[in-house]
Amino acid sequence: MSTSLEVLPDDMSAFTAEVRAFLDGASSRRTDQDDVAWGVGDDRITYFGDESPDESARHVAAARAWQRTRYDAGFGWITGPEEFGGRGLSAVHDLVYDSIEAEYDVPDTGVLSLIGLGMIGPTILAHGTGAAKAALLPAMYAGDVIACQLFSEPSAGSDLANVSTRAVRDGEDWVINGQKVWTSVAQHAQVGLALCRTNPDQPKHKGITALLVDMDSPGVDVRPLRQMSGGAEFNEVFLTDVRVPDSRRLGEVDGGWRVALTTLMNERASVGSEGAGPAARAISLPFLTALLREHGHLEDSASRRRLAELMADQLATSYLNRQALDHLIAGGQPGPEASVSKLMYSQNITQATHFAAEVVGPKLLADTGEWGTFSWNELLLSTPALRILGGTEDIMKNILGERVLGLPKEPSTDATTSYRELRTSG
Repeated sequence: MSTSLEVLPDDMSAFTAEVRAFLDGASSRRTDQDDVAWGVGDDRITYFGDESPDESARHVAAARAWQRTRYDAGFGWITGPEEFGGRGLSAVHDLVYDSIEAEYDVPDTGVLSLIGLGMIGPTILAHGTGAAKAALLPAMYAGDVIACQLFSEPSAGSDLANVSTRAVRDGEDWVINGQKVWTSVAQHAQVGLALCRTNPDQPKHKGITALLVDMDSPGVDVRPLRQMSGGAEFNEVFLTDVRVPDSRRLGEVDGGWRVALTTLMNERASVGSEGAGPAARAISLPFLTALLREHGHLEDSASRRRLAELMADQLATSYLNRQALDHLIAGGQPGPEASVSKLMYSQNITQATHFAAEVVGPKLLADTGEWGTFSWNELLLSTPALRILGGTEDIMKNILGERVLGLPKEPSTDATTSYRELRTSG
């Protein structure tokens, strides 16, 4: 979620000055924020990367180093409790910092922040034991520990509560066996938040426990998954007799669904707040206008009308984010705006990319060397994932319809679960 500094409260000036003083001393201002020079520089347009393991390791090291620099200066966890290394400030302070840092040439810390710091850190804070918080939170926000999310499974699809990975109690430990899939940054992570089936006799939402797994434990096997866009940022993770102490449990035994919901709400806020992420420049008005000009479509009324529709959607999304920011500034709590923003986020990139593909035409299919043509291929192949990550679109629309608009609840297709829930409640 981007923000404009003119909407901030007057008492934010001291913090703003502190942030600029830090960034001026630790980095340099960006000079390419709004430049659109067609035919100049690298034309690669991507969302997911296809780095080699060595390149990926270098970027992770740079992200960790910058996170440590921020942490030491008091900006590593602006909203976190002071006892765990945070500043104890508001979400507005966090947004102000992000807005200012975007003006500087600093390493991309997405490998740390999107999942670990944006989703799992807040979940540990909400549900972890005192020992787990003290051991993990300062290390995570200092860049020493990377966290991944061990939720999805091959046979569960979008039904997250249908996990089959088992965890069986053995004294003071849990023994885990199962498989997770689509796990981002697992190859770099030191800890993973796993949802495990601990009571198969309970309705599926009530028999899950959340456990923090050390990723270097015996029995943890991380294998990369090659994406159709060319990269291998996702992984499948096999867990074979992996032992986890009960002190690394989040929430109650068989109460892991509540923990999962905390993580998912943070996930939707994190994904939606990314704006247009790595593809922001490519789907901007100046860039798409230049694309139309280069391909002779600038005077075509249909193309101009479609471009106007795309820009209207992006503007509406920015107004939604602005509204959410104003709500926070006024002392309110985050609302459904995060889920709507996430839906708009994926829609905006997908529709703009498909529009660009129509303009480029057959040049999208083979690399002729012409700047700004075949380069759209990689982003186009990434767009289906945007409709799934952070919450599948159709499921999120159901949630918004039922919980925000008050529409009738969709009938369950899980007869077994429905029967068990009726039997338990009656």
